[in-house]
Amino acid sequence: MQSLSPRVRALGAAGVCLLIAVVAGLAVDGRLDRHWVLRGMTVFLAVCCAALLLADQTRRLRQIVTAVGLAMFGVVIPVTQTVWSKPPEIAFALQVATDAKAAAGKASSSSVSIADVKAAAEARGGAIGSFPTEKSPQVRGADAYPIIVRAKRDQGRPWACVSFTGLDAKVRPC
Repeated sequence: MQSLSPRVRALGAAGVCLLIAVVAGLAVDGRLDRHWVLRGMTVFLAVCCAALLLADQTRRLRQIVTAVGLAMFGVVIPVTQTVWSKPPEIAFALQVATDAKAAAGKASSSSVSIADVKAAAEARGGAIGSFPTEKSPQVRGADAYPIIVRAKRDQGRPWACVSFTGLDAKVRPC
């Protein structure tokens, strides 16, 4: 690795960071809110660290700091965002969205109704709307999009929000 010039190493590091960011972004289900703004900021910071590595080769401490920044913004954050993007409640909501879309398709409907989402959630053992409690007895998120989807009928949080535009679903934490 010492035979490569610092310029080639910095450009290679920036290229690897961009590749990791694109692969990590595409590895997430398209119906999820992919946090593109946060992903874009981390790629930008990784490229800035690579540019610092390229520009300043004088101080060893600065090289170490930029290398750590490059590793964090170019590898660690994009990979962990991808791994953590689908907790159990989000996975359940994605399954409900798939089932509701299939039910709407079977009924030859051009859009997914709230009844389709409710039936899909109940078929999987879940429910829609917030869980009524003494503190908050009114059920929210059960009659209009975005709909709150709970993985367990008798449990409140954690839950996810599902909304449909026609047959296209969007799932996000709420």
